Amino acid sequence: MSENQVQLHQTLWNIANDLRGNMDADDFRDYILGFIFYKYLSKKMSLHANVILKPDGLEYHEVIGHEAEEILLQEIKLDALDALGYYLKPTELFSELAKRGNSGGVHKFILEDLQKVLTNIEQSTMGSESEDDFGNLFEDLDLTSSKLGKTEEAKNELIVKVLTHLEGIDFDLENNENDLLGDAYEYLIGQFASGAGKKAGEFYTPQQVSKILAKIVTTDKERLKSVYDPTCGSGSLLLRVAKEVKEVGSFYGQESNPTTYNLCRMNMIMHDVHYKKFDIYNDDTLVNPSPKHIEERFEAIVANPPFSANWNPDSIISDDRFSPYGKMAPKSKADFAFVQHMIHQLDENGTMACVLPHGVLFRGAAEGHIRKYLIEDKNQLDAVIGLPSNIFFGTSIPTCILVLKKNRASTPLSEQNILFIDASNHFDKVKTQNVLTDAHLQEIINTYRNRETKDKYSYVATLNEVKENDYNLNIPRYVDTFEEEEAIILQDVAKDLKSLETDIAKTDAIIADFCKELNIETPF
Repeated sequence: MSENQVQLHQTLWNIANDLRGNMDADDFRDYILGFIFYKYLSKKMSLHANVILKPDGLEYHEVIGHEAEEILLQEIKLDALDALGYYLKPTELFSELAKRGNSGGVHKFILEDLQKVLTNIEQSTMGSESEDDFGNLFEDLDLTSSKLGKTEEAKNELIVKVLTHLEGIDFDLENNENDLLGDAYEYLIGQFASGAGKKAGEFYTPQQVSKILAKIVTTDKERLKSVYDPTCGSGSLLLRVAKEVKEVGSFYGQESNPTTYNLCRMNMIMHDVHYKKFDIYNDDTLVNPSPKHIEERFEAIVANPPFSANWNPDSIISDDRFSPYGKMAPKSKADFAFVQHMIHQLDENGTMACVLPHGVLFRGAAEGHIRKYLIEDKNQLDAVIGLPSNIFFGTSIPTCILVLKKNRASTPLSEQNILFIDASNHFDKVKTQNVLTDAHLQEIINTYRNRETKDKYSYVATLNEVKENDYNLNIPRYVDTFEEEEAIILQDVAKDLKSLETDIAKTDAIIADFCKELNIETPF
């Protein structure tokens, strides 16, 4: 990470901490991330308009008051809606609002103007191809909330401070070679997640876990036609996959939490993913999958679904995603329902990798039946990777990664096997959290890609061995990590005790001499 990156991360986090006052970090997150996004849209709009206006020798802020103002703005609007997906007038740019709010060092009232601008951004997309991608995007920036202050003046003062601080930061968007702001945005999401307790799991997967999933699904690939995350949270997993290949054709995701859904769309745009290349849908993936996604098949699927969530399968019992298995995942544990959904969406040449609680490896009843079907009937399970406990925000339960492929059935019977990796004891402890280092991550990836058996770390099990274990995938059944204690030799112990007694006698004699010289009684 460059010095500029570190500095930007720290500056943004300091602003967030300094300005939020008594507001919960979780609440302030929506404001600070929303306003960074607004500044990003403004800068992009300004840069794009300046390119259009270059032949006229004008910059965007000079259009206001120009004799051809109306014509120029109309042309720029049409172009921006196609190229960027939205439109902002020069008077609606972030820099203008920040300047107006802090005119002459005195805070001016700008809340109403700011609300109009945020509404105008969304309305500018109505009727265009980007309407779904920008609709209600700012609904979590409630400028009337009492969390911002008790009076309108107090709310205004806080907002002006945030805008003024952000205006002073150069996001370096003119430089297309780096993703400084996108990385900073992801950093802030991670920082807020670390303080959000159980809520963090709703929108963030720790970066090292994201990297493992992304590297697995991109193994031997330089380009991906599509990537999909059925519980996409803030979109960090989708974006991580894009960093592992030269190009991703399309990004697809679904998220049930409306606030997190908005965060995901902002995150995609902040990382320069064009609005025509992503489709994020807001609803329950299991019960109401996106009508646009359900008939699609994706080359890479990554996911960190909510662990052992409740769900209601009664209304979808004949759904094609679940009916071939003969049994549904339990109502109190939707883990395998997400697996079944993802397999349904997986392309024939695709790979999926998802994080699940350890219980999916050995729980019986319907889950045991589904495991057996996946292995015996479909031969789709490729690898099981045990992760250390306590690496996720908000939960300390041990987790695993399941890797599944659709085309494994075509491999020769003698090569049909499942790779087990036990990485549960390979981590560093940082404060109260367990953390995977780059070395831990690389060992997992190398072992997966080389598909090798390593003493006390990994084992390539034949399907017959898994069958002999009654399709129980509990990792200790395949990877023996037992460390035998060193044998105790009683003769050596007796020798050490005799030596110790001799040393004690010598020490007592020295103490007795000292006591005699001092003319005091010995303590023994």
